[in-house]
Amino acid sequence: MEAMQAYEAKMLINGKELQISTGKLAKQAGGAVLVRYADSMVLVTATRSKMEKDLGYFPLSVEFEEKMYAAGKMPGGFIKREGRPSENAIISARLVDRSIRPLFPKDFKKEVQVVCLTMSSDMSNPIDVCAIVGASAALGISDIPFEGPIASIRVGRIDGKFIANPTYEEQEKSDLNIVVAGTEDSIMMVEGEANEISEKVFLEGVDFAREIIGQLVALQRGMIEKMGKPKAKYDVHEIDEALSGEVVKFVEEKVKEALNGKSKEEREEAMEAIRAEAVEKYGASDEGTPDAQKAKDIGDIIEKYEKKKMREMIVNSGVRPDGRAMDEIRPISCETGLTPRTHGSALFTRGQTQVLSTVTLGSIRDAQRIDGISNDSDKPYIHQYNFPPFSVGETKMMRGPSRRDIGHGMLAERALVGMMPPEEDFPYAMRVVSEVLESNGSSSMASVCGSSLALMDAGVPIRASVAGIAMGLVLEESGAAHILTDIQGVEDHLGDMDFKVAGSRTGINAVQMDIKVKGITRAIMEIAMDKAKVARMSILDRMDKVISKNRPELSPYAPRFFIINVPVDKIGTVIGPGGKTIRKIIEETGAQIDIEDDGRVYIYAVDQ
Repeated sequence: MEAMQAYEAKMLINGKELQISTGKLAKQAGGAVLVRYADSMVLVTATRSKMEKDLGYFPLSVEFEEKMYAAGKMPGGFIKREGRPSENAIISARLVDRSIRPLFPKDFKKEVQVVCLTMSSDMSNPIDVCAIVGASAALGISDIPFEGPIASIRVGRIDGKFIANPTYEEQEKSDLNIVVAGTEDSIMMVEGEANEISEKVFLEGVDFAREIIGQLVALQRGMIEKMGKPKAKYDVHEIDEALSGEVVKFVEEKVKEALNGKSKEEREEAMEAIRAEAVEKYGASDEGTPDAQKAKDIGDIIEKYEKKKMREMIVNSGVRPDGRAMDEIRPISCETGLTPRTHGSALFTRGQTQVLSTVTLGSIRDAQRIDGISNDSDKPYIHQYNFPPFSVGETKMMRGPSRRDIGHGMLAERALVGMMPPEEDFPYAMRVVSEVLESNGSSSMASVCGSSLALMDAGVPIRASVAGIAMGLVLEESGAAHILTDIQGVEDHLGDMDFKVAGSRTGINAVQMDIKVKGITRAIMEIAMDKAKVARMSILDRMDKVISKNRPELSPYAPRFFIINVPVDKIGTVIGPGGKTIRKIIEETGAQIDIEDDGRVYIYAVDQ
């Protein structure tokens, strides 16, 4: 069979060969592609279920499997098997998911699973961007309906020059580290961090990425043309036009009223009442019994109409559901020092989104050790984000951080990590935890603002205050774009974009862009970034009124440190035979002592 023939395509990126091949491995999967870049390699498969699942959203799952054998390592711990995914694997899976999700047809209800299996890691070249390319190619050659292909590269910048797919070592020297995914002519997803770069430089980096993305898309098109299977046919459920007309006529004025300047709770209660009333009136079968399919259709009709009316209000009159203007930020309040025994804390509230951030300081020994298939490293700054169900007035099982929690925590970490003082000036490990207490959109950006305030409250000498804002979009069929500043939940859900931008007064530190349409233009991104900058300055003005630089003293409950220098040839004497001397000092004083190879001795104590 022709579909079983092997196929390979190659191109050079940054002087290294990228290979995409298929037809040799995992032939029972819907589509399977092996992507190799230098000595890093990932097998990506795309498979669909036989049965439909109508969940109210597209049933896509993406798994990124980090295997320690890929880097020639043994798994740590007693059980020599990989356990739950690492944070890096979860972030990589989310990158793939967010790049491909907008390109599936809305009516396709069969579950799709994309599995990215790392097979080799050279500990130098990241695998995540290869996984995005592999996912697009695997979906392209499968029978799964997919409106690709897309491609992705990582962009760095060293000494003012852009680099495609920088190595881990090059990323350390770079002032930009973003992943860009897209088609030949539009952008699908952007995520990454920077070191206070300008909006102009960021957009130039996106332009640099698009040229290479176009070449990678062309490479996949050749493979899909040769190896692609016919796309599966699927049933499209048609809602009865007569029912749709009756329901719309019944709810028209009620929906307009629900979207007119209401709070989140008022709007949701009104919409729920409208749905219940419409189902009661039109949801029975011809025999007069409740009809589950009809009830679902009525819910879909009302949601579609709600989306249409909200977008019409924004397009025609520039009015948003809560009555704000297009570029208006919700009311902001900030407060520091809420929790007496933490080392620093702040409460940041923007509209109906509220985040409490707390800071804990520890010794450098408390830094998080990252030991995986990428480069091993220590993280002295850790940011964690929690989104409990009560924050949106719901009940749900609480079983540890979700993938969304981990992704939002990493975004906030990227926004702030570049502002941390050097270890020689401030030799502490820092853990910031952002608890979302209330949410109506943009809680990740609120956690950036709250954490910046909390770090200053803790006395951490960060370089500058950092704030974040989420920008939205309503895109007309004509191509006209309407940018929204500081989007709330309904504008995210019914709109076309969620573009988060965080940074200082000097420049951008972190970005994350998700879209629901099939790509946006560079011009739309430029307008959104300009408006985000204006909003960021306004938020920083508000934050600086509360605290604009770090407190001169640490909390009385934070550990104190002292540095003593001893001659390198005396380090052995301080440690003693088998560590006996240093252990005795620690037992007698209760202090924590870390000795560096250059003779620096860090002494940490509960108090001075």
